[in-house]
Parts: sequence; structure tokens; C-alpha cells
Amino acid sequence: MAGTVTEPTARTVTTLADGRELIYYDRGAAVPRNAVDRRPLDPRTPASQVRFDPVTGDHVTIAAHRQARTYQPPAEECPLCPSRDGRLSEIPADDYQVAVFENRFPSLAGAPVAAEVGGGGLWTAGPGAGRCEVVCFTADHDASFADLSPERARLVLDAWTDRTAALSALPGVEQVYCFENRGAEIGVTLAHPHGQIYAFPFTTPRTARMIGQAERHRAATGRNLFDDLVAAERADGARVVLAGEHWTAFVPFAARWPYEVHLYPHRRVPDLTALDEAQRAEFPRLHLDLLRRFDRLFGGGRTPYIAAWHQAPARQRAELGLHLELFTIRRAADKLKYLAGVESGMDAFVNDVTPEDAARRLREVAR
Repeated sequence: MAGTVTEPTARTVTTLADGRELIYYDRGAAVPRNAVDRRPLDPRTPASQVRFDPVTGDHVTIAAHRQARTYQPPAEECPLCPSRDGRLSEIPADDYQVAVFENRFPSLAGAPVAAEVGGGGLWTAGPGAGRCEVVCFTADHDASFADLSPERARLVLDAWTDRTAALSALPGVEQVYCFENRGAEIGVTLAHPHGQIYAFPFTTPRTARMIGQAERHRAATGRNLFDDLVAAERADGARVVLAGEHWTAFVPFAARWPYEVHLYPHRRVPDLTALDEAQRAEFPRLHLDLLRRFDRLFGGGRTPYIAAWHQAPARQRAELGLHLELFTIRRAADKLKYLAGVESGMDAFVNDVTPEDAARRLREVAR
């Protein structure tokens, strides 16, 4: 099936009252964006640290100032809705299609500095340099990503791609991570449909493990792990949920979550910026189809989920293949999958649903 034909994306950049950047994305011609942020905001002074764990080799971000961030406000006080009727929000305009702005309570912010802080030796730390952004998918507070049209979903993809390119070029940024959390069960603090983008000053632990596995596979076989994985799942078919001309979605053989789907482009690319037009055009239909299937899994309603883009780091681009991971913490209509002693303590997952049954169920709820 052909993908969605879209008009070019217009990009309008402005600043908020405290100096943070705000970008409007519109399909077609640019919409005049003259609204000014009139809120009396103080300049930001985020003070996070990135500390190194000598036992695991992981980096951990310490961001105590985020304790004061906005937490589940009523709809009439939503900071992601447009500014209307005298109520001022993070979006000065009275309407928008897609908007991206620097997070007011970022885990990471600012340019890197050369000097380390901390005790040295086993205890090393540095400033929490990097950038955190909020991506508002729609001005409609009561909608969700699954409610978007293919054209609007493509606009979000264009925004993700544009921000990946811009953030990857910042000094000190090692990896860009675009993701969406949905549902109070996941821990979402704002109900408005939105996602986030993190520009990390380090390669995240999960990505480092995947790259290590891909390098070992290359050494053993001479081939790319992700190419072999997609080819094997497509050939087997037992865990394939849906497939298009340029993308395939499947439940991984060793899925950690009860319902977990990975969406891969057939032509391997390192990140969003490397997708071609055919891949971009087909993606919205498949992604929206998956999200709507998740919502039908448990008899209707909005299933809580995390949708996470895995992209190659800035300096390790040869082996990792771009893919989207979508999973829910719900294992039944009235049960959640909690990370208890085995998962949280040992990072050793136990799944309550076989991947083959999960794939079958996701195929059954297609329309």
C-alpha cells in the first residue's frame, strides 16, 4: 500500500520568556507565529550532575530540581495547551499543529565543560550537560497519538527527524533519544499528548549493550545483527504483527514485556535522519495501526505504553539499526506488569505472556 503524500514542513523558531527555544512545525506554508510569552519567568538554573557508577560502568543523572516540576494539573491548567482566554501556557500561540520546546525542568541542560567535579578516583561526576525537549503532538488536550491523522503523524516524524539532526550536532552530545510515555500507570505527569527528546552526553547503557552484541555478531558471522534479525523474523512469520513495503513490526523472540513490538525499516539506517522518503511516507500508517491495536488489546480505552526510538550514537553508527520499540506494562485488563525483585534487582526479566501468543493477539485485534 502506498504511503501518505505530504506537503513540506514549515519550521518557525521563537523563544519563551526565560530564553528557552520554542519551535512550531506546520504542514505546508508557515503559519504566522507572532504571539509573545508574557509570563514573568525567572531565568533557568538547572543543576544536574552525571555521575559514573564504578560497579556497573553506567552513567546516572542526578536532577534533584525536577522534584518541583508540574505534576498532573487539571485540564484547565495544562501547560501544553495553547494560550487562550487569558490563560498563559508554555505555548504562547492560540493554536498549533506540532510544537517542540526546551523542557522547563530538564534532566540535562547546558553545554559541556572540560573539568570534572566530585571526589575523583572511584567517585567521578560531571555537569548534567545536554538538552531535554518536549514534543507536543497536537493542541487537542483530549486526543492521543493514536487519534492523529497520517498527515499529522508524518509531521511529528519530521519534527523528530529535525530535532535529531540539530541535537546531534551540539557539542558534547553523544546520543539523541526520542520517546513517548502515555498513561498515568507509566508515570506521566502531564495528560496532554506529548513526548520527549533527550540529548545525552553519554551513550546510554541499553544502546551500549546492543552495539556490543552487534559487534560480536559481526565478528562471528561477518554480517550485521539487525539485518539478520529482521530477515529471520520476516521469514519465520510467527511473531510478525504487520508488515508493509518498507517496514515490519514483530514481537521479539525474547520479549521482556507482556506486549512488546519492535518496528524496523527493511533498509537499515542508523537514525531518523537517514530514512528515505519511501520509508517516511509509509511509517505513519503502520505506527498508527500499532497504537490502535494496543488500545484494542484490553477491550477498549487507552492502553498505557512507552514508544522508544533506538538510534545510533554520534560516534558509533556502523552497526546499530534504527528501530521503534513499543510496549505496555499492562499484562491483562486488570493487571499490570510490575518490575519487582528479579527485574528491578537483577535486571533479569520474566515475561508472563509468550511472544508468539502476544503476536497472535495483536494480529487478532486488527481492523
